[in-house]
Amino acid sequence: MEERNLKKKIAVLLLSMALVVGILSGCTETTGEDEGKNIVETAQDNEDFETLVNAVVAAELDVTLSDETTNYTVFAPTDAAFAALDSDYLNNLVNNDSTNLSKILTYHVLSGKVMSSDLSDGMRVETVQGKYVTITIEEGNVYVDGAMVTSADIECSNGVIHVIDSVIVPKDNIVETAIANADFNTLVDALVKAELDTTLSDESTLYTVFAPTDAAFAALDSDYLNNLVNNDSTNLTKILTYHVVAGKVMSTDLSDGMNATTVEGTLITIAISNGNVTINDALVTTADIECSNGVIHVIDKVLVP
Repeated sequence: MEERNLKKKIAVLLLSMALVVGILSGCTETTGEDEGKNIVETAQDNEDFETLVNAVVAAELDVTLSDETTNYTVFAPTDAAFAALDSDYLNNLVNNDSTNLSKILTYHVLSGKVMSSDLSDGMRVETVQGKYVTITIEEGNVYVDGAMVTSADIECSNGVIHVIDSVIVPKDNIVETAIANADFNTLVDALVKAELDTTLSDESTLYTVFAPTDAAFAALDSDYLNNLVNNDSTNLTKILTYHVVAGKVMSTDLSDGMNATTVEGTLITIAISNGNVTINDALVTTADIECSNGVIHVIDKVLVP
C-alpha cells in the first residue's frame, strides 16, 4: 500500500513539473515568424499577386507598404485582373511609366485599416493617390469603383487586403476632363477667369456640369463674351454656376419636366422629347461623361439665368 501511494506522489510531482515547464515556455518572446506578415510579404506569399508585387516593386512602393508603423488598406487586383488589361499598355506602365504606375497603384490604397464591415453603400473614400473611390453594395457583393471584392479582410501586420477582380484606374476630375477636350477651350478659360477651376477640381465634392462647347460660346455676341470673360467676373460667375448642379446627376436621373437647383441658386428645367434631353432650351449633345468628382453633360447653348 505504501509503495502504491509513493508511486502516485511521484506521478503527481512529475505532472506538476511538466505543467510548470509548459507555462514558463509560454512566457518566452514570440519569434518574428509568429507575428504575422506585412502587406507586401502577404502579397508575395499569394500566387495570385505576382503582377501586383512586380508593379509595386517597379513603382518603389514596396518599402512604403512594408512599413510596420503605418496601417494601409489595399484593394488588390489579381494576376487575372491585370491580364485583362491591354498587354502593351501594362508592359509600358510597369517598365517605362513609373509616374502613372504609381498613380494607379496608390489609387488602390487607403490610409488606415478599413475592414469590410466599415464599408457602406454609396460611401466615397479618399485614396492615397488623392482621388476618391466609390463603394457600392449590391445583393451582398461589395464593389470598389465597379471592381468586385472577391475576398475580404486578409489581415496583415500593417493593415488589410481586400482582393478585387479588376484594376481600377483613376478618372480625371471635371476641370482635367474639360482641359483634355478640344471643344471646351472657352469654357476652361472662363472657369479660370472666374476662379472656379479650383472648386470644380475638388475631389471631395461631386458636381454635375452642363458644359457649353466652344461653338455654343461663339454663338454669343463677341463683344459681350469678351467683356464677360475679361472684365465682368461677377456675372461670369453667375452664368457659369448656373450650369452647375451639386451632386452627380446622370442622364438616367433626369425626367421630363424636372427642375433642378443650380449652384447659382436658381432653377433649370429639364425636358425630354423623342429621346432628346434639353436643359432650358439647350440640347444635350453628349451625356454622362463621368469624372472623378462628378459628371459632364455637353450642351449646344450657353444658359443664362
